[in-house]
Amino acid sequence: MLFLKKLSRRGYLHVLAAGVLVGGMISSIAPVAADDVVITNTASARFKDRPGGPDRTANSNPTSYTATANRASLEILKTADRAAAEPGDTVVYRLQVKNTGQSTASPVQVTDTLPLGLQFVSKSVRASLATNGSAAPVSIAAPTVTGRTVTFTYPSVAPQQTLTLVYAALLTPDAIRGTGRNLAVAQGQTATAPVQSNTASFKLQIRPGILSDCGTIIGRVFVDKNFDGEQQPGEPGVPNAVIFMDDGNRVTTDANGLFSLPYSISGTRTGTLDLTSLPGYTIAPNLYRIEANSPSRLVQLAPGSTVRMNFAVTPSFKEGGQR
Repeated sequence: MLFLKKLSRRGYLHVLAAGVLVGGMISSIAPVAADDVVITNTASARFKDRPGGPDRTANSNPTSYTATANRASLEILKTADRAAAEPGDTVVYRLQVKNTGQSTASPVQVTDTLPLGLQFVSKSVRASLATNGSAAPVSIAAPTVTGRTVTFTYPSVAPQQTLTLVYAALLTPDAIRGTGRNLAVAQGQTATAPVQSNTASFKLQIRPGILSDCGTIIGRVFVDKNFDGEQQPGEPGVPNAVIFMDDGNRVTTDANGLFSLPYSISGTRTGTLDLTSLPGYTIAPNLYRIEANSPSRLVQLAPGSTVRMNFAVTPSFKEGGQR
């Protein structure tokens, strides 16, 4: 009886025949595929199944083992100069890409997707390359910006080198509607195969700041001489006019007929001109918009926005003292 056992990693062959153990090993190496080496092992043994009997041959089944050759390995880390920001702020991001492998990655491409409401600041990019802990500034081509995706390309990163990219992004009012989280990934190419890093993530806490649930209402009360509802040169503002808001607040115009209501709750807002505060004046007829022939104004105030609420008046007495 014959027992044949073969181990694929080391290629050992054990043959047990008639109480006698005979060993042998034959290995062959296939051509390199990509960065991997495929090793195929086969083995055979000659033996006698009884004393004085003829020689017999036993062949093993072929087995293969894939050995991974040395290659580049990229790791990426993303940080920022602050943990929280609000619209109008500028955030400085830092990307660090390290080649932890044993082959050069060339070229290296870093793709960074910014959160909603953040705009890449052109000409803010700075780059450095560190070798054995010593960093030196390097030049890098201007990145490609497609929407919120910023793509950097650097010629090569050798083993154990770290490429650092620093750039700025500006928060717009739309940032308060986003998550503040962005993702970055690095890709490279070795002599025979592409490599890709982990995905780095950084979450920026977005504070609403002044762009909260409130908005600002601004407006004016003026003498409309041509009845078009718009103030033109020669149409003065009316001071000390009182406007009542739907929430009970009241505001008085200044010497130029101007008023403002900051931190107004967003939504549908109504303001009414108190004509008793303007003796001798009445609402000016509007020749173009019939809805303007009312002492009330209706506006839609979105969070963080500014809307205008104007009132046109005219003297209630004609020249000569007649009504």
